[in-house]
Parts: sequence; C-alpha cells; structure tokens
Amino acid sequence: MSGLDTRGYVVHEGCDHIFFVGFLGAGKSTLARNLGRLFHRAYIDTDRLVERLERKSVSEIFRQDGEESFRLAEERALRHLRERKSLLVSCGGGIVERSECRALMHEMGTVVHLDGDLQDSLRQIQHPERRPDLGDARQAALLYAHRRPLYQRGADITIDIRDKSFDQVAAEAGSLLWERGLL
Repeated sequence: MSGLDTRGYVVHEGCDHIFFVGFLGAGKSTLARNLGRLFHRAYIDTDRLVERLERKSVSEIFRQDGEESFRLAEERALRHLRERKSLLVSCGGGIVERSECRALMHEMGTVVHLDGDLQDSLRQIQHPERRPDLGDARQAALLYAHRRPLYQRGADITIDIRDKSFDQVAAEAGSLLWERGLL
C-alpha cells in the first residue's frame, strides 16, 4: 500500500527497499546515492554496513576470516535492514553468491541489476586493492562469468549500462523506478 505525502513523494508501507546489484565497478553506490538525494530517500552501501557491524574493513575480513565469513556478514547486514524501510541499497558485487541473500532482497524489496561489460567495470574500479575478490584479469573474467547469470536470474529490473554515461543510466533508473511507483 502506498500514497503521496504533502510534497508529492510516494510513501510506502512496510519494507520496500530497492537493491542495486551488479559487477564490481558498475556504479551501484553512486547511483543509489544520487537517486537518494534526488528522491529524498536514504541510501546505504552493504559493504560499508558490513564494515560498521564487523568493525573491520572488507579487505581485513577477507584476509583474516575468509570469503565465507564475509558472505555470512553480508547476510547479517541484509537482515539488519529489515528494521528500516524505503532504502536505496547499493550491494557488494558478490551479494548474489548466497541464495539466502538473494531471497532476503526479494523479501524486502525490488532488485535492480546494472548490467554492463567486464572491461567497462574494470576501467571504473579506482581502488582494486579494496576489492579482495577481484584478483587478476583472468580471475576477474571468471568471476564475472559466474556472477552475471546470478544477477540476471535474481533481478526484478535490468538496466543495460553499456555505452551509456552515468547521467543516462541515472535518468533511466529514476524514470523506470518512478513509473513503477517504487520511488
């Protein structure tokens, strides 16, 4: 159930997050932040939430505790979001690895896949040292090939970001989400 507030913004009932998923460097965080500002919605990054809850950086968790520990922390972070509503959530690139995380996202809202090319993603990554699951070019290609079908199958909405500027992607995402009554 939803309605309009006095400023004309959609007011939703219950947990109605919008989760942005996609490969590393797809622009999920920037898109969530910019749409949040434009549509007066709070935004959050799951990697930052994990770091806050675990009191360690993503790199430290990977190095000290392993990837599986990080994936479990992502799931705990998602469960933490059940108490909130109407968030724009930028998800870490590997959040789709666990079926529990995919189910939680669908339970709490809409999943938007930003679908781009591997080479475009790699060009966008400014700090590869902060991406412990990326590895070298060969490993990145294998990771992309593994994750892309998970993104595709789990998405409620897919936005093709190939050959588009950030402004074009933001405009398309905003329009699509607004038209569907999600923003």
